[in-house]
Amino acid sequence: MFYHVLTLFPEMITESLSTSIIGRALDKDLISLEAVQIRDYTLDKHNKVDDYTYGGGAGMLMQAQPVYDCCEAVQKFITDAGRKRSRVIYVTPGGYTFNQKMAEDFAQEEDLIFLCGHYEGIDERALEEVVTDYVSIGDYVLTGGELPAMVMIDCISRLVPGVLSNAESSMIESFSNGLLEYPQYTRPEEWHGKKVPDILLSGHHANVEKWRLEQSLIKTQKIRPDLYEAYMEAHPPVVKKKRRRTAKKPLAIDERL
Repeated sequence: MFYHVLTLFPEMITESLSTSIIGRALDKDLISLEAVQIRDYTLDKHNKVDDYTYGGGAGMLMQAQPVYDCCEAVQKFITDAGRKRSRVIYVTPGGYTFNQKMAEDFAQEEDLIFLCGHYEGIDERALEEVVTDYVSIGDYVLTGGELPAMVMIDCISRLVPGVLSNAESSMIESFSNGLLEYPQYTRPEEWHGKKVPDILLSGHHANVEKWRLEQSLIKTQKIRPDLYEAYMEAHPPVVKKKRRRTAKKPLAIDERL
């Protein structure tokens, strides 16, 4: 997976993603991260990339030219390397809300370009030219697209083969099956007067899995009833039909003997 983040603050991206699991994945070349300075592509002699909005209004707007030229330069780098043009994700509060299913979709790509806006956003004409996906991480406004881009890169990278040490980890976490993850425990068996549920100490794997599903359902219903309802609609309970009793035919005299 090759990530390309178009930003006015490259160091924010590279420094923040250089540690922990993502940092180790970068060291092992399981993923690649390039933070590209949009300002390097402006034609303004003062490296200016923003201006006032037509029609008035507070704040400044990023200009179309440096954003477009920056994006096209990265696309050319990708195609020159023999790969197809990348999807361009514009990080914006006005986009579709990011979720695990979307992460799984993005994880199938070889390259991903993240476009990070600032100020009041980016000239619409540039967005129309380069953006393929409009994505938000929530219904709130941040000062720029860098933090949301890093959130998505972290989430997507966990789905890249080899990034997680345990291949099953990404499959059993919250949202992988539409439910929140069940409670988990480690040593000691008792802490602050609270004991680990007996079922987890039983060694009976089938019962443990059944308990975990039950706990996921309980937790999801309490915290995210919307997810619970969606899960129950997709997994309606199976009603076992009672077998009708049929009267036994009396045996013939010769059959009884």
